[in-house]
Amino acid sequence: MRVSFGPAELVAGFCHSDERDPFPVWQDGRVGPCFNQLVLGALPHATMAVFSACYLGMARRDLLQTTPPRGWTLRQVATLLAALLFVADAVLAILLRRADLYPDLLADGCAALAWLVHFGAVTALQRSTFRRTRGPPLLLPLVLLSVPNLVVTLVAYGDHRGHPDPARPLEFARFVLASARTLPLLVYLLAFAFPCVSDAGYTLQINAADGSPLLPESARPDTGEMVGEDGSGCVSRLFYLWLTPLLLRGQRGELDGPADVYHLPRKLRTAVVCRYFHQCWEARRRGAAASSGRDQWPRPVSGNLLSGTWSSHDQEDPLELEGDVGLLGVLHAAFGLRYYALGVLKVAVSMLSFTGPLLLSSLVNFMEDEGAPIGWGARCALGLFAATLLSSLLQNVFSFEVSKVALSARAALVSAVYGKALQVSGCSLAGTALGEVVNLMSTDVDRVVNFFGSFHELWSMPLRFAVTLYLLHLQVGVAFLGGLGVALLLVPLNKVLASRILSNNRHMLGHKDSRVKLMTEVLFGIRVIKFYNWEPHFVQKVADCRKQELSHLKAIKYLDAMCVYTWAALPVVISILTFVTYVLLGHQLTAAKVFTTLALVGMLIVPLNSFPWVLNGILEAKVSLERIQRFFKLKNQDLPAYYALVSPEDSETSILLSQGSFSWQGPDGLNPNKEGEAAAAKGGLQLHGLTLRVAKGSLVVVVGKVGCGKSSLLAALTGELNRLSGVVYVAGREAGFGLASQEPWIQHASVRDNILFGRDYDPAFYQAVVEACALKDDLDVLPNGDGTEVGENGVTLSGGQKARLALARAAYMDKDIYLLDDPLAAVDADVAEHLMKKCIVELLGGKTRILCTHRVELAGEADVVVLVDNGTIVKTGTPAEILPLVEAMPKKRKNDPNMKEKDGEEEEEEEPDPCVEDDPDPSGAELKQMGGLSWRVYQTYWVAVGGMLAGAILTSLLLMQASKNGSDWWLSHWVSELKNNGTNGSSPGSFSSPHLLLFSPGGLMCPLSSLQTLPSSNVSSDVEFYLTVYGSVAATNTVFTALRAFLFAYGAVCAAKAIHDRLLDRVLKAKVSFFDTTPMGRILNRFSSDLYAVDDSLPFTLNILLANAVGLLGMLVVISYGLPWVLALLLPLALVYYRTQHFYRHTSRELKRLCSVTLSPVYSHFSETLTGLGTIRASGHAARFQEELARRLEQNQRCLFLSNAAMQWLSIRLQLIGVAVVTGLGALAVVQHRYGAVDPGLVGLSLSYALSITDLLSGLIFSFTQTEMQLVSVERTEEYATVLPTEPQNHSAQLPPAWPERGGLEFRDVVLAYRGGLPNALDGVSLAVRPGEKVGVVGRTGSGKSTLFLALFRMVELNQGQILLDGLDVSTVGLAQLRSRLAIIPQDPFLFSGTVGENLDPCGRHSDRQLLDVVAQCHLGPVVERMGGLDAEVGDRGKSFSVGQRQLLCLARALLTEAKVLCIDEATASVDQKTDKLLQRTIREKFQDRTVLTIAHRINTVMDCDRVLVMHAGKVAEFDTPAALYPNEPLHPPPAGR
Repeated sequence: MRVSFGPAELVAGFCHSDERDPFPVWQDGRVGPCFNQLVLGALPHATMAVFSACYLGMARRDLLQTTPPRGWTLRQVATLLAALLFVADAVLAILLRRADLYPDLLADGCAALAWLVHFGAVTALQRSTFRRTRGPPLLLPLVLLSVPNLVVTLVAYGDHRGHPDPARPLEFARFVLASARTLPLLVYLLAFAFPCVSDAGYTLQINAADGSPLLPESARPDTGEMVGEDGSGCVSRLFYLWLTPLLLRGQRGELDGPADVYHLPRKLRTAVVCRYFHQCWEARRRGAAASSGRDQWPRPVSGNLLSGTWSSHDQEDPLELEGDVGLLGVLHAAFGLRYYALGVLKVAVSMLSFTGPLLLSSLVNFMEDEGAPIGWGARCALGLFAATLLSSLLQNVFSFEVSKVALSARAALVSAVYGKALQVSGCSLAGTALGEVVNLMSTDVDRVVNFFGSFHELWSMPLRFAVTLYLLHLQVGVAFLGGLGVALLLVPLNKVLASRILSNNRHMLGHKDSRVKLMTEVLFGIRVIKFYNWEPHFVQKVADCRKQELSHLKAIKYLDAMCVYTWAALPVVISILTFVTYVLLGHQLTAAKVFTTLALVGMLIVPLNSFPWVLNGILEAKVSLERIQRFFKLKNQDLPAYYALVSPEDSETSILLSQGSFSWQGPDGLNPNKEGEAAAAKGGLQLHGLTLRVAKGSLVVVVGKVGCGKSSLLAALTGELNRLSGVVYVAGREAGFGLASQEPWIQHASVRDNILFGRDYDPAFYQAVVEACALKDDLDVLPNGDGTEVGENGVTLSGGQKARLALARAAYMDKDIYLLDDPLAAVDADVAEHLMKKCIVELLGGKTRILCTHRVELAGEADVVVLVDNGTIVKTGTPAEILPLVEAMPKKRKNDPNMKEKDGEEEEEEEPDPCVEDDPDPSGAELKQMGGLSWRVYQTYWVAVGGMLAGAILTSLLLMQASKNGSDWWLSHWVSELKNNGTNGSSPGSFSSPHLLLFSPGGLMCPLSSLQTLPSSNVSSDVEFYLTVYGSVAATNTVFTALRAFLFAYGAVCAAKAIHDRLLDRVLKAKVSFFDTTPMGRILNRFSSDLYAVDDSLPFTLNILLANAVGLLGMLVVISYGLPWVLALLLPLALVYYRTQHFYRHTSRELKRLCSVTLSPVYSHFSETLTGLGTIRASGHAARFQEELARRLEQNQRCLFLSNAAMQWLSIRLQLIGVAVVTGLGALAVVQHRYGAVDPGLVGLSLSYALSITDLLSGLIFSFTQTEMQLVSVERTEEYATVLPTEPQNHSAQLPPAWPERGGLEFRDVVLAYRGGLPNALDGVSLAVRPGEKVGVVGRTGSGKSTLFLALFRMVELNQGQILLDGLDVSTVGLAQLRSRLAIIPQDPFLFSGTVGENLDPCGRHSDRQLLDVVAQCHLGPVVERMGGLDAEVGDRGKSFSVGQRQLLCLARALLTEAKVLCIDEATASVDQKTDKLLQRTIREKFQDRTVLTIAHRINTVMDCDRVLVMHAGKVAEFDTPAALYPNEPLHPPPAGR
């Protein structure tokens, strides 16, 4: 006789059981002894041993001299006792020599070993930092794992082996030992629950992150010092236990700032990632050369990279991001290997998704078969448990690892884009708007990063699709092709929809770009807009952009709705078509077929529908990658090639130009951009034939009229221009230049940080610089001295203060060569003289200085004067030779007591950020909202959608769900009917619902033929009836689905429109003080990213949330109807769900807010860098700025990384709860089969529902959290739309249309302070100006000159007193009425991008003829003509014009107004003397019968006035004629006609 030794025989021999059922789970009405010993005994103890072993290596803390708490000692005793009891039991089992000896021995051996290892773990923990705690929470479940085995053993002794008989001593002894095992278990549990600590400072908090001590409240571990994930064990990583301290902190509401979150793991640190990316870039650039020496590029994990510290000296030369290096190839080299390896996980997860349905089908078959052995069912339930658990863990690991790769790529790309911006040449950049480059960093990088999520889906979807089709073929043969045909026909439709959505999206983003660009300009020029009362015009301009944007958004939303609808309708169409084909082929349709086919069709739909989206994501990434690639292909500054390397013969030459020709255009003369901005830049000016030699240590003054190329000459020296021919030599250019540009670039930092500019603080030198730049008095006035925060672009400083601060920064750099571009323009004569003498001549004496200026009177100090005209050097010589050629040189006047004016024109002496006065944190950092979202936010969105509409959406949702559940119920009813009519031999338990793959007994197990053996009585008519009803219910379902989809799309667009309009309206009506104290980036953030969330992301997540919520509701109704006892299982799980999500949401919300708050500084640093690029590069500080970006980016990446980790923390817990539900249901089904209690049809339906309930619940929490995160954007826009202080909007109906007719002005006892707690800026000012009088206003900084204008225009409201204009109190007049009747030429020339004509007359009230006239009167005729007339583009913020030309354009605006009162805030500071004289004459002639108030810096301006007002400390010091105030000055003859 041949003995076969298969697995079954081996198991039967080991367990001493029957070969037909070798491993009985259930035997004689109880759990089988072999199953008990192996699965309930040996397996849990083995698990306990493995996990306990992890704690054996805990670090000892020898400092802890105190005795350990008694709880630990008790636990040691209990573990040792348990081990001894198991050893004794093993000895007795050997002595007894029973037939089933082996399982007992294996179980006892495992248990004894496990308890001994656990004893070791307890001892190690007791000596570690855990001694004052209960220890890691994992210990408790490990011990509890052995309880089921103990219970089953005791029951078996009491039941099966007869009552223990003392007559059989060995048997009885084993029973006693088994009972005794309860004692150590109870002792252990008691010691865990009550650690018996007498010490009051003891805390019971469990903190299992990394074995850090559980200290009293005061000394909790500081999460800001910890590193995420690194150093955590395997279990900690799988279940994210390392996040616990952070989550606890979040729950306590203590996550206040980015400093409170973990540091990034070393591999993800920005420095490490960028360094590696740079090496890959270099390797690609060298191409073949590098591939031979491949070893030199370390893997990202290699030791030398992980130090995580790199400073500027570490990277000797910054990466040259230029040339034809494919960005995709570099990304591939840097992150490819890690990323593709994750594909293996994806395959495993995809395959595991099919095991669930297959096992369930097997389980249902088992339930049908009355006589099936219980082992079959138990195997199915166990398999189900293993498959779902494994699938959950792998899916989780996959998602988290992909997010880590994406995070690394983001860091690399953002810093590469920034690095490129620092290197790209000035002429290449001239063609790119600032907004476009910032967009590269935000939108485009994000899209490329999203690619990492889509790529693995791209190949795994077709794979899943193919497997599903194969299973369908097994089910219904070739009939599935009919339905599949329709599905495939829909794919091109989906593709068309997707491409339409994509193109609309592209257009929408284009309009969004232009809207944000327009908003940027509006915010930059908000003062001018308010002065000129242009708000309605700009609101209209923004509204037009927004309208375009919304038209595309609407298209996107409706196309989206179309997709949703086809998705919902498809399963029904496919299944009905498949059934019809099947019947026409002559087969008999059975309920089994119906169910299984429906389940498979459901699995087909997902890949079909998501595929176009995945494809879209990949195409978007491709477009963005190309945009970034184009940016990388721009030409870099090539300084070594730009400057001549040969030095001149004499060592005394500092700068040498020889026959140099330079241009703002690219080398090929082609315009690098599409808008023609660069061609128009500087009015198309080219520098040609420049020859100049500057000796070391000399002072060279460059003079010439407006727009002649002085600034361009300096740009040519710093390398910002394109050298066409000739030689440029600069001695020691590597050290950089000290550059003070014409438009002072000020950083958003404190005054001291602006001056130090990254250098060390040297008190003596610092004081010298402050004194020389006349900043001492200003610093005394500022609330925190030089610690006062300066707003973005220096908004809180006056023009003169900005110019002097920029000069001080240049002086403190201590360079050898100084390029000073008219720093004297914005200051008055006295201060100019002080700066010239103290700073430029004395402090910087011995340095090489090139100074461009219009203040010819100060050029006498120069060694050489250079006269520039029309882009070339006309003449070089001594001051005596050149200055007579420059017209109208006013004589210097001696100081005069009334004119002790330091800096004429502070725009507004207001102090910066309101938070400075009372807030120790001066940065005015954005305040993060704390705690949960208030119901106000939900209510706001509801109202924005519209109450009626929102109600309609909810109703259609409920009807949709009801009809869906109805169709499912109808199917189960059909099953039962067929069963009761006896038409179907198979039991309906296997056909439960379209959601599940519950295969018929034939399904996948046997060939199709076996299923065609049914009697064909009247089934066909039955089938027809049931199909018709099912079809009609399903059809109503699709109707409601369509209704809900389109209504929702419409509602989302309505809400987007309403929210934007309210925000825009409120922001433009806000008081000026708001703009001075709020960084522009913060306001722009509301208009860009927050509004994008409201437009696009919020409706998307909200839609999913509502669908999930209603789906859950329907499901609970069906389950409680079909299987009420499932609720007993669901209630405790519901509690766990609630606790988990509640714990998670606190931290998740705070992390999301921190992500937003840390993202703004990255963008604002980027835009600040682009604005000050010239200064940063000229002074050689590019590397420091790159480091600053890395620091800010690192903070943002920390928050993002933890936000992702927290999401996975929740995900794994929800999936484990899902695993518990599935396993529990499987077990219940098996138990039920045992007692045959319930109709399998109902069980099938309920089982299928309960299985998808876990997905729904996790979907619900995720969509809820996501929606809440997106609603933060509504909260932020709402904050601005409701709480911003606005200007009064009243309107005076009785105002005469011609007011003011004469222009008489009177101030009566006017008192004004900018904010409570600040000194009065105007303190009891009383004065009267006669109609038509010309008044000059002088006084030093802070004397209140500009404040007079602000008070008159009601930019700031008076505290007391009144201002009368033609006898009418201006506070009774509407703001719009008042400002439209006054005219002002503000100090900062502000132009917005558009044509010259639009800038002069945005509202289009004047003819072109009039516009050309005023242009000619302002001496801009030739320039405008050369650029192309009134339709010429002025460029981004007017960069096609020089600063002087911009001031002239602003003057032209004022000439157009018919106002009776004109205020001039020293508008000709950047204009040469000759033009200034002509302008003064123009103003006198044009405004001879109007009242003119001029804040003056130049003495000749004041001498032209009828009277001069001298202000001092907010009071009127003197008010008299120039002759009376300045008796020594020659008066100018009064103009004709006065």
